[in-house]
Amino acid sequence: MTVTVSIPTILRTHTGGEKRVEGSGSTLSELIDNLETANPGLKERLVATDGAAAGKLHRFVNIYVNDEDVRFSGGLATTIDDGDEVTILPAVAGGALPALGR
Repeated sequence: MTVTVSIPTILRTHTGGEKRVEGSGSTLSELIDNLETANPGLKERLVATDGAAAGKLHRFVNIYVNDEDVRFSGGLATTIDDGDEVTILPAVAGGALPALGR
């Protein structure tokens, strides 16, 4: 089973600069483990390793399987099928400053 994973710029140091990589697994957790084998250091950027959140996705990382946010479809237990498209996005925060002088 092959899954295509889109990698954000900030994580491409772990994929040799590749924007898209292929991996395999029947769940998101298995896919991440598979990606870690070929791209050391990637898993720790996606999954917490200590504290109350250990074993869960970091809250500042969003992962989508076929455009569906995995936080609403099972998290790391989300089922992955052959040919699925997985997108990893860093969470973005911020906003606009209030207009001055108006």
